[in-house]
Amino acid sequence: MRLGAAQAQQRFIASPVLRLATAGASGQPHVVPCTFVADDAGRIAIGIDNKPKTTTDLRRLRNITENPRVSMLVDHYSDDWDQLWWVRADGTAAIERSGPGHEAHWDQLRRKYPQYRGQTLQGPVVVTTVEKWAGWAYGER
Repeated sequence: MRLGAAQAQQRFIASPVLRLATAGASGQPHVVPCTFVADDAGRIAIGIDNKPKTTTDLRRLRNITENPRVSMLVDHYSDDWDQLWWVRADGTAAIERSGPGHEAHWDQLRRKYPQYRGQTLQGPVVVTTVEKWAGWAYGER
């Protein structure tokens, strides 16, 4: 059954990873898994970290520059289908490359993910203002 916006947001924020869906000017979709935090304003922040990547010219960043509309999905799968749920957040993304907000988002990410502690993290941060929460859970009424 459908989840209310508040319950959907709670489940989303408690999740360890999301899938970010972007599309550039061509409309071609692109989906990648990401670590994330929710900031004090309720926006979703995704850091571009130091893990090895084939390029620094990431498609997700190019897509957001061309088309800032994004969707993010978290879900829980279980062989016990009574436990299934998913939540999607749709919104508008911007890319932070410096400034106090940029540093604050990296500080939040370090607190949530111990793997980031001790790293110098200066990459861009994708910050999304969520305009719509949608969700579903098998046993919810």
